[in-house]
Amino acid sequence: MDLRDSECAQFVDAHWGKLVQRVKMVMPIVDELRSGGMLKWEPYCKIRAADTDQDKMRELYEVLHSGGNKVKSAFFLQLVKQEPFLLGDLGVTGNHTHFEKTNTPVSTEISPVILKYKKKICSEYQYVTEYNSLPGEYVLLSERYTQPLILQTYRDQVERQQELCSSGERFQQGLNSRNSHESSYLNSLFDPDDHRISPSAIILQGNSGNGKTLTVQKIMLDWASGDIYKERFDIVFHLKCKEINCILGEKSLVEILSNSCSLSSDQISEILQHSPEKVLFMIDGFDELRLTEDIDHMSLNTDPVQRAPPQVTLCALLKGRILPESFLLVTTRSTATDTLSNLLKAPQRFSEIMGFSEMGVEEYFQKFFQNEELFRKAYEYVQANETLITACSIPVICWIICTTIKERFEVGAYVTSGLETTTSIYTDFVSTLLEHHCQGSSQSVPSLLRSLGQLAERGMLEQQVMFDEETVNEMVSDPAGNPFLCKFLFKRRIHQETMFSFMHRSFQEFFTALYYVLLEDEESQRKVGELLSKDLDEDRPMLYPPHFAAVVQFAFGLLNKDVKRTLRKRHGLVVHSNAQTHLKNWILKELLNDYPLGKRTLFWLHCLYELHEADFVKEVMEACKMINPSDGLLRRIDCWALLYCCQCAHGMNELYITDAGLTCKMLSMVLPALPKFKNLTFELADLSDSFLIELMSALVRGQTLNSLSLDPNRFNTDCWSCSVHSLKLSLSEEMCSSLR
Repeated sequence: MDLRDSECAQFVDAHWGKLVQRVKMVMPIVDELRSGGMLKWEPYCKIRAADTDQDKMRELYEVLHSGGNKVKSAFFLQLVKQEPFLLGDLGVTGNHTHFEKTNTPVSTEISPVILKYKKKICSEYQYVTEYNSLPGEYVLLSERYTQPLILQTYRDQVERQQELCSSGERFQQGLNSRNSHESSYLNSLFDPDDHRISPSAIILQGNSGNGKTLTVQKIMLDWASGDIYKERFDIVFHLKCKEINCILGEKSLVEILSNSCSLSSDQISEILQHSPEKVLFMIDGFDELRLTEDIDHMSLNTDPVQRAPPQVTLCALLKGRILPESFLLVTTRSTATDTLSNLLKAPQRFSEIMGFSEMGVEEYFQKFFQNEELFRKAYEYVQANETLITACSIPVICWIICTTIKERFEVGAYVTSGLETTTSIYTDFVSTLLEHHCQGSSQSVPSLLRSLGQLAERGMLEQQVMFDEETVNEMVSDPAGNPFLCKFLFKRRIHQETMFSFMHRSFQEFFTALYYVLLEDEESQRKVGELLSKDLDEDRPMLYPPHFAAVVQFAFGLLNKDVKRTLRKRHGLVVHSNAQTHLKNWILKELLNDYPLGKRTLFWLHCLYELHEADFVKEVMEACKMINPSDGLLRRIDCWALLYCCQCAHGMNELYITDAGLTCKMLSMVLPALPKFKNLTFELADLSDSFLIELMSALVRGQTLNSLSLDPNRFNTDCWSCSVHSLKLSLSEEMCSSLR
């Protein structure tokens, strides 16, 4: 190779950031350097012993830097020897004919055709049409696409169950731990593994709404723009299985490709003949492909111009009968992964889009709002809601939430009133999947939801989040085509076992509640009654949270008039009145039983918040003698629920908050509602003079205050920075008048 050590070292320094993303390709080079004597034993052991891939790369860079240009040059030359496409993939331009392994250049006749094709791709793929886009309306892909977490490893049953059952901070910690050392980047999907084997076919698995199609669009755009795979692939084709299903008659691969892109059949034939080993086919939505049962026994063609039914032609490509030298990337939902793997040529690589990590959610919100103040308000609200921040790992839910909040911002509404309820977000998500991911289903929507609800209820009653294949097949028609279920394969001794689950336990809870409120009146009332009675533990009658707290809260949310209108208008689903009456009567009875201990106050406040029916909330709040949310440590989402419920009422007797970790910041969130109370008692974890003045000003203006008691938290009496150590105040009407 005709390169000086200084040039090689300069390359390593300039592109180290991109090399860090290719750690699986880089680490075997470390072994080569050690065996070749360029890397000493102690630094080698230190690199290999590092905890995470990032730590390994950090140690490696220190070793290369201390070794000078000679060691960096050896590292660089070994990289290029093992991976000849490296420079192009890293976006390095120039003439690299001096490398040991060269690639056949594109012919002068084909090159202008591919260049024109790339420009067409850049023009078409830079835009995104969203679910609610009007005709001719679009957004830029760069304003929406956020790199999802992509793993190239299977998880065992214990890990799956932990993911399904955890929420909030615990859920995000699980994703973040993998994000730090297991995640893959789009430019490294075809990199060699630890055994130096590069895949010919990649399975990119993901749940509905997790961003598979958008990821394919991003790869297409980045390749056409020259950002990734510049040297590896001369051309990339994009095929959609949903469109292939609509093709009539027999078609050759060349004809199918011509129908899906701007190239003619002759141009495609010439490109495929010239360098099939530099062609990538990206096939999106394999789970939607309508395969016949005898596909495995059909004679598959081997010629790109030979005609056959479109599905047969595509299977010939997947199996490697046509263009065996080419590369494949195929997206699918988990319910069809095993079928795809049996069809696909080898060597294969499994990858799974997990959705967004916490950093990904934050980045998505920033891109969506493009306004720091609006972004902060929206993100902090969602971050405070354990259920929503967990669901935000699903990109479509991120979009639904951001779209809802932005719409409310535009009409001047406050974020907490604009987002309204967790139930409304889940309802919109289910509606989106029913409308856009269920077109090929033979089941009616009511039948589909009823079968899902029965499965969800069974899991709730038996405390299961994973279901065996036999159970699912008994209760759900065509589980493989159901967008709300996930399928897993686990090793059991010398066999494989198939299990199913909902996307997360919260969706299982939602479908249970939906099943109950959609039943006929008498059956619905019986089921809801049984559900509520299950929460009455004889030994712990004030248990918080109740066993079925989330199901009950979702049930209240489904009684909301806007949610009911959405279900009826978009899917013909009717929530019967008896369920509504029964739930409302129950919460009034619960309220009376709860006084004065308050062990379930937060629970029923959240039920009322999900219901979001101002008149009924007013009736409940004004009937309560004392609001005492002492269920546990207060969270921001609890304060928003308390604020909403209090603002629905005209006047209330007493608010009593102790032993709840109440801070000035939390109290300021409910400050607008405090003047509606006659008596206030708080134990505060902190208090400043400035906030005390703000609090007193708000209370005096309210004209209703009779008494106020402020004390430090009993477990930390030195926590105040205020000039007073405790405050007991009793005001008469005359005193309030004189102070105003």
